[in-house]
Amino acid sequence: MELQRGVVGDLATFPALRDAVAGANVAGHTAALCHHGREHRWPIVHCLAEFRRDWAGSVINSPLHAAMARIPGHLVAATPATDLIPEIAASPADFHIPRLSGVSPFCGTALDQTLRSMGVTVLIVTGVSVNLGVLGLCIEAVNLGYQVVLATDAVAGTPAAYADAVIRETLSLVCTLATTEEIIAASPTPPA
Repeated sequence: MELQRGVVGDLATFPALRDAVAGANVAGHTAALCHHGREHRWPIVHCLAEFRRDWAGSVINSPLHAAMARIPGHLVAATPATDLIPEIAASPADFHIPRLSGVSPFCGTALDQTLRSMGVTVLIVTGVSVNLGVLGLCIEAVNLGYQVVLATDAVAGTPAAYADAVIRETLSLVCTLATTEEIIAASPTPPA
């Protein structure tokens, strides 16, 4: 979820979130899960935020969106800001599902249809932010009938104490919580 250069990378416009991701090694943990998932032939889906330069198709209906709209060039589609951070090393087989509005990836995107067409029933969630996007993704996924595993060391939010409380007090009610190492250790042997 949103591990993009303009969100948490070298072009980030919210330094506190970028620093939280770096401090928790979210990129490294997510990269390990992506590598492991590709070996196991799991579909890897990158949920991306992007906007048109003129903001057409996006609704500025929240303080967050109003703040983003005031930042010139923030997450403009087809610019380096919307690229994944280099640590993720996307594969051509990965899916990239952008959204133009809202704060979570199911609304107004092809995410649900894409997952269902591949027979996916369990999601392993990584990325940012626990404050909004990850929280919304997990709740919406459960509402749509998916089982959700939250990779606790591959997500971040700000401040860190708040993100930890959201994971512990809210996300634990809708997700299975596991570290990257635990998820990898629980995986069956990859197909030949």
